Amino acid sequence: MSENTPNPYQTTQPLSPSDEKLWATLVNLGAIFFHFLPALIGYFLLRDRGPFIREHTRAALNFQLTVLLGYVVGLFTLWIFIGSLVLIAVVVLNIVFSIIAAIAANRGELYTYPVALTFIAS
Repeated sequence: MSENTPNPYQTTQPLSPSDEKLWATLVNLGAIFFHFLPALIGYFLLRDRGPFIREHTRAALNFQLTVLLGYVVGLFTLWIFIGSLVLIAVVVLNIVFSIIAAIAANRGELYTYPVALTFIAS
C-alpha cells in the first residue's frame, strides 16, 4: 500500500472542523430535551473523531452526570420543600448552560461548564 492510499481497515475517519462544530452543538442542545443521552452517545461514538468533539462531548457528559445527580438529590428531598427548589434550579441551569455551550461550540470555542463535577477526565 502506498502512503496516499487510505487504510481500508481504519474504522473511524476524522471529522472536518465544521462537522466537529455541528456535532458538538447538537450534543449540547440535545441535553435540553434528552438529558444525558446525547452526551453519552456522542462521547462513545465521536470522541475519537477529533480533539474538539472529544473535549465538548466529555464536558457535556460530565455536566449531564452532574445534572443527573442534582435530579436524584432533588427527588430524594422532594418530601420537604427544598426538593422542588433543587429540581427547578437544576432544570434552569441545564437549559441555560446547555445553550451557552452550544453557542460556544458553534463558534468553534471550547466551553467549560462552571458547575460540573469531573467524572470523566481528559
